[in-house]
Amino acid sequence: MSVMLLCLDIGNTIITFGLYEGDIIAHHWRIATEVHRTADEYAVLVDSLFKLGEVKTQEMQAVCMVSVVPRLTGVFVELCQRYWHIDPLVVDAGVRTGVKIRTENPREVGADRIVNTVAAYKRYGGPACVVDFSTATTFDAISDEGDYLGGAIAPGMGIALEALSDRAAKLPKVEIARPPQAIGRNTIQSMQSGFLFGLVGLVEGMVVRFRRELGDEMNVIATGSLADMVARETDVIQILAPWLTLDGLRWVYAMSKTQ
Repeated sequence: MSVMLLCLDIGNTIITFGLYEGDIIAHHWRIATEVHRTADEYAVLVDSLFKLGEVKTQEMQAVCMVSVVPRLTGVFVELCQRYWHIDPLVVDAGVRTGVKIRTENPREVGADRIVNTVAAYKRYGGPACVVDFSTATTFDAISDEGDYLGGAIAPGMGIALEALSDRAAKLPKVEIARPPQAIGRNTIQSMQSGFLFGLVGLVEGMVVRFRRELGDEMNVIATGSLADMVARETDVIQILAPWLTLDGLRWVYAMSKTQ
């Protein structure tokens, strides 16, 4: 009988939940990250999501999580233990992932990027470049043997838009959306054009540079909340994998059971 596993990706902006029944993601949700919420508050929120999905929390048997928000890591561990009576597997530097990290300081590589590497290599092989459109826009290089080679980090679109409107007195806060054309006919369209098409240009340029180092056979895999929007504007993204991090957590959890 398959284990009902909850995978949690705790990011700076979004927390993503995926409930797996065996190898299949049966339910998934995204909520805004709020560092001041307590374990009790998150428990109520998650319980509400489960009810919307017509799932009982009592049916859950295991939790695997990765967090880039240290303040919330303990909050969710407390939630799992107090409300679900589960000791979660927290993926960090001490957890076996099967990935060799070929950087100068492996411990400084975010666990979420290694989890993405696990899923990308298991599903699509290597060499590969994973582009994660989250709070930051990250590019991760994976060798043809599945090793993590390093990558690049750029500001995410949300951060960039917020910073520009905060620092430029006459520029408004705008919605992240596709403008009608590249040449904006008003301030809002101009900002949307600069950020969306500028991000597309960044992705295309980085892919060219990564291919020079990894080879022409490199797959480009996109994940994160803006992946679909960017992928519609360029043909360099070959694979859309919105739940890549959750899939990686599922693989890491399965690996932990074979140790």
